[in-house]
Amino acid sequence: MLLTAKATVTVNAAFMQEIKEVHQDLWQCMDRALTICGMHEPNPSHIVTILADLRDQVALHFALEEAYGYFEGPAHVAPRLCEKADRLRSEHAALYGAASDLVEDADEWHHQRALLHHCRHIYDRLQTFHVDLRRHETRESELVLAAYGDDIGVGD
Repeated sequence: MLLTAKATVTVNAAFMQEIKEVHQDLWQCMDRALTICGMHEPNPSHIVTILADLRDQVALHFALEEAYGYFEGPAHVAPRLCEKADRLRSEHAALYGAASDLVEDADEWHHQRALLHHCRHIYDRLQTFHVDLRRHETRESELVLAAYGDDIGVGD
């Protein structure tokens, strides 16, 4: 019988933390998007531009996490962390999709000259996205701390 090793997702805790620190641009962009989209009478082209910038920041953030923050390793490294890391990494596509949908809808309504009519809807969706992304990033930070604790050992 041929046995094969099963690779699973584990966490590069040091680099994940660095990604979190370096990507303040993502959160600054989010703040600008919330400010612009929440204005009483926003400029429609500014809405489309800031949402596209936010989508691009999300894409860059996730690409770095996936390329350098997670890595394939043997299952015995930290099986409970592997499962959490895999679940979190799988959320990236849905979150990126939500950001892309916002841009596409805003752009379409802008071309139809109807974006101002839909601003409240865009703003509400952006707030929901903000909450979802924050929750995701918080769980990733918790995973990093757990992985770090496993690496150095915690306890009495």
